[in-house]
Amino acid sequence: MNVQIIDPLQGDFPEVIEEYLEHGVMKCVAFNRRGTLLAAGCSDGSCIIWDFETRGIAKELRDKDCVAAITSVCWSKYGHRILVSSADKSLTLWDVVEGEKIAQTTLSQTPLQARLHPGSSTPSICLACPFSSAPVIVDMSTGITTLLPVSLSDTENGVVPPPRNKFSDGSTPFSPTAACFNKYGDMVYVGNSKGEVLIIDHKNVQICGIVPIPGNAVIKNMVFSRNGQYLLTNSNDRTIRIYENLLPLKGGLKFLEESNHAGDEQDKFEKLKAVGSRCLTLFREFQDSITKVHWKAPCFSGDGEWVIGGSASKGEHKIYIWDRAGHLVKILEGPKEALIDLAWHPVHPIVVSVSLTGLVYIWAKDYTENWSAFAPDFKELEENEEYVEREDEFDLMPETEKVKESDVDEDEEIDIMGVEKDSGFSDSDMSQGEICFLPADPSPDLPEPQDKFVGSTSKQGDSNQSASALSEEAGQSARLTSHISPPL
Repeated sequence: MNVQIIDPLQGDFPEVIEEYLEHGVMKCVAFNRRGTLLAAGCSDGSCIIWDFETRGIAKELRDKDCVAAITSVCWSKYGHRILVSSADKSLTLWDVVEGEKIAQTTLSQTPLQARLHPGSSTPSICLACPFSSAPVIVDMSTGITTLLPVSLSDTENGVVPPPRNKFSDGSTPFSPTAACFNKYGDMVYVGNSKGEVLIIDHKNVQICGIVPIPGNAVIKNMVFSRNGQYLLTNSNDRTIRIYENLLPLKGGLKFLEESNHAGDEQDKFEKLKAVGSRCLTLFREFQDSITKVHWKAPCFSGDGEWVIGGSASKGEHKIYIWDRAGHLVKILEGPKEALIDLAWHPVHPIVVSVSLTGLVYIWAKDYTENWSAFAPDFKELEENEEYVEREDEFDLMPETEKVKESDVDEDEEIDIMGVEKDSGFSDSDMSQGEICFLPADPSPDLPEPQDKFVGSTSKQGDSNQSASALSEEAGQSARLTSHISPPL
């Protein structure tokens, strides 16, 4: 048997269902940057924010005018805002603390996914991927939308290769289209139905590079790792591919502009392919060679060391976990319910999955009891052993401690106000205003109906006599049952 699958010391990845969350019919989930809050979009148009530490509801964002199902939720960088896309073609930007709408706009098509600009603390720019049109950049403050190109023919009149895939009606093969921002949001990576990844300068609406996907299959999902070093694509050929980002995290757009100015005598399409080969390189491919399943909502772990993908088969809730080297390390099997969304916790080895019935399952590591955590010198014995004590072991002041000198500097000042930088976040020193928790917001009690008390005043005198008689009978029966009932 494969040792890498059965070895429990391979790494920190979830193993069992620890708990599940239930509130209406939830469709999609997203963690905030620290993993302390979990946003879930529901089928009734509401967005529920869970406190992931207490597993309780911290806030409910509800628009009275929107009752359509939520298709995606996205947090801003520091957790002040949430972008919600709905099946009624609307995009809504919410203030998390106040629970109020900041802006709302309506698109021409239903947005399947929407992402806020990752480089701003209070963003108003977002990227939306409609169902049957090209991705758009939307300015929520002004409502202006900018259509992004999905092929070279949309921006240039150069030589374009013939399309690999065509629809039955002969329409342009670019729907649906996947897209995502890079780490700092200065570029957009678009995957089209021709099996190409387009690197786009969204401010100038210009294609800077093209990366062909092996097999030219339709790209369904795209997501960057947290550190921006790797790009994940999920294609229609049932293969998940990992690309290594060769561009610098900051200043990558400047590098692309310099590359495009050189070699003007070359064909436009070939030049963009050459530039794309210097931006992304294929790193790994993941697939199930036996069952050939389609993948649902693949993503990276918080540290980028693991890759997960849910089975898109109906009636099964399976999650595949690979390490970045390409080895399958675990297959998580849940209830007999289809899986529709996945999210990995940014810090801990916890995975959250959404089932077709609307439940959110929390997968965590199966920890075993370790008594040495309470006493570091504790040692479990398999059988009895004879122990010979030292001469001074039970003395009040052993000789060994008398000889030992303390190497602790008692005059050193201890910093109790400073906060250490978290190695898991590259820019944690800039997040003083970040929202990690929300104050408790108890739901008000429903007012009791008043008509009961209006009609009951006239009958109060009659009911007092009957109530007293009933209370006497209840007291006698209680005394009888107290003698008959057996002791506990």
